[in-house]
Amino acid sequence: MEAARPRSFTPIVAVTPKTLAAFAESLTGSAIQSGDDAFDAARRVHNARFDRVPTIVVRAANAEDVARTVRLAAATGLELAVRSGGHSLAGHGTSDGGIVLDLSAMKGLLIDPARRLAWAQPGLTAGDVTVAAAEHGLAVPFGDTASVGIGGITTGGGIGFLTRKYGMTIDNVVAAEVVTAQGEILTVDEERHPDLFWAIRGGGGNVGVVTRFVYRLVEAGLVVGGGLALPATPQVLAGLVAAAKAAPDELTTISLVMPAPPAPFIPAERVGELVVMVLGVAVGDVESGLAAWAPIRALAEPVADLVGPMPYPAIYQFTADSEAPGGTSIRSWFADDLDVQDAAEIIDLLGRAPTPVSIAQIRVFGGAMARVAAEDTAFSQRDAGVLIAMMSMFEAGADAGPSDAWTAEAFAAFGDRVTGVYANFLGDEGEDRIRSAYPHGAYESLAAIKRRHDPDNLFRLNQNVRPA
Repeated sequence: MEAARPRSFTPIVAVTPKTLAAFAESLTGSAIQSGDDAFDAARRVHNARFDRVPTIVVRAANAEDVARTVRLAAATGLELAVRSGGHSLAGHGTSDGGIVLDLSAMKGLLIDPARRLAWAQPGLTAGDVTVAAAEHGLAVPFGDTASVGIGGITTGGGIGFLTRKYGMTIDNVVAAEVVTAQGEILTVDEERHPDLFWAIRGGGGNVGVVTRFVYRLVEAGLVVGGGLALPATPQVLAGLVAAAKAAPDELTTISLVMPAPPAPFIPAERVGELVVMVLGVAVGDVESGLAAWAPIRALAEPVADLVGPMPYPAIYQFTADSEAPGGTSIRSWFADDLDVQDAAEIIDLLGRAPTPVSIAQIRVFGGAMARVAAEDTAFSQRDAGVLIAMMSMFEAGADAGPSDAWTAEAFAAFGDRVTGVYANFLGDEGEDRIRSAYPHGAYESLAAIKRRHDPDNLFRLNQNVRPA
């Protein structure tokens, strides 16, 4: 039986050219519609498999524009897609026939190095904030790619190159400005609207649109980081996970099992060979950082070694190629560990990859991330050991079928070892997978908060937790 449709689907105001024109006039920002020169570019998102055509794209200039847009969606019943950087793996940043609320023009940033705080709007990218904070030897612990918008990565959790030392992005949020489903603009923190503050730290866009974050800044000036390419054998890959788990908290790694690219640092005769590209950052003094990397360097004779002292923002150069838009299929999961048998399975799968750019990504956790109590944030999987993501990229317009089949095969192969999933790495995978992103009572708590603040499920284009 079809579930009862929420009241937000019932139009109060008819969607007419006059309605949309009056709405556009009310904005400080702009509204782009079909037929406008900028419309085709404005509707597109990073994952080219999602080619959707909304009714209107709103480029908000401030929180008031966001509130007006939320109220328009509630009044008209049009589906509301909220977009920060447009990297949603499930295509949640766009809509067929709905409203796209584009936050990319909201780029206000204030950094207070004395108080070690940053006020940042959601149109900024991780790279924007990282470069600005680095002028003071500071950083916000974001993810692994500079072009990702801070709105999505923060509200979903935020796992990157500083996670083991400083925790997730959400562990460094001290306050936020949120537009609710009623169009109210609220400041939330541990004292003010603490339920909303809890929910935006890992619960995605389920309870509101964050229009400003206040982050705690951490020390990350000169680091020991970069990329180390090792031969891809089961022993090396399993040994890497063990070494990364045993490393001091100061070292966080994100590794890619992939064909060696035709880059200047790869010997020509080894281009195309399957390698484990270990990307990582060790914070602290150089001597300690080099010592932290030593066990990983000792796993095998490197194909290439680009690890050394560098400014923290330089780590993003190693993932710059992933910023180009294109089609992507991904399946990911948490596991307690990755042993030699698991590693052999991953390498075998990559030997049968459907596209030239098919990658296994391995992230090892522990450290500061694991020392936060499960109930403290909506992201509750603090005991996760390893994240495994199988990704297959293809040209825009190409058939996604082979890539989807391959990533589904990979997920099925690891089914009995899956312990959960990271919401920011979820595609459109169904209710059970969303629930697996919020264990330890987090799903039920989110549903209760959703009931209080968004009973009509206006904010439903996300990894949606329906109102209790």
